[in-house]
Amino acid sequence: MSASKQKKLNTMEVDPNDEDSSSSDDDDDDEPHPDAYRGNEEVQIDFEGRAPVDPDAQGISQLLQRLFLRAHINCNQMADLIIAQNYVGSVICQCDDDVAESETDDENMVEDGTVFGITSVLNLTAKKDQPSIAQLRTYLLDRAKSHASEQVQQQLREILDSDQRHVGFLVNERFINIPAQISVPLLQNLQQEIEAAKAKKMKFDFGSLLLLVKFYRKEAKKGKPAEDNFTNAEDELLSDRAKFSFEYSVASETDSGMSGDWLEGDAVMTPYRKLLVLDAKQLPQLIDDIQGFINGE
Repeated sequence: MSASKQKKLNTMEVDPNDEDSSSSDDDDDDEPHPDAYRGNEEVQIDFEGRAPVDPDAQGISQLLQRLFLRAHINCNQMADLIIAQNYVGSVICQCDDDVAESETDDENMVEDGTVFGITSVLNLTAKKDQPSIAQLRTYLLDRAKSHASEQVQQQLREILDSDQRHVGFLVNERFINIPAQISVPLLQNLQQEIEAAKAKKMKFDFGSLLLLVKFYRKEAKKGKPAEDNFTNAEDELLSDRAKFSFEYSVASETDSGMSGDWLEGDAVMTPYRKLLVLDAKQLPQLIDDIQGFINGE
């Protein structure tokens, strides 16, 4: 796949407010300017998936930082690895037509060159000597030691230590207000690119795929069970289909203003991470299932 590949995705209506946004009415007596942004507005944007290129490095790194938070992982170097294998994976960006039209639009709320998401895969076996990959492997094993059962710890060690069956780390990050439907063409495209790379004897023949997902938990209270809300809707289905998994709170690693130390009524939403171990051979079926899950089928 060349760096010039482009795939136009469906038009998405995006709420420019996300969990980092806040509003206040300091002066109820002042009439708002007729052109002032009032919140809860929708911006219609055409997205496209294309191969990552060098100018995307900062945007990809920022998405990785949201995933790993304060972990000792060099997200800049990991972003460079993703870009270096631009024959596999896609970034989500604004279509060029929309960018051109917005150059004269004073109300444009999207910066040119913004990376809205990244879907790719990194080989944790073949690239284990790369600093960021070595750091990621250590991070996952350390978290498993603290939060997973002995059985899960052993299974994870065996997968990561095997040189016979390579392990891929699936990266599937995007802005929180990007609709889940966009995940299907991105994952379909990734699967096709993995197959094309395997046909060329490249190191993308994975036995297992690891996926670290984000979710928030409304803790159990007053007889009500805990409720999990996944940041990416498709991760709920993937969580159910994982061969095994473990989870851990990252409340101590987030700033309340960024993570959403949210209150929903009287229930605190606690940020978590969950490592899923998926069967790589099942990826095509999982993508089909995601499409049905998102469409409510």
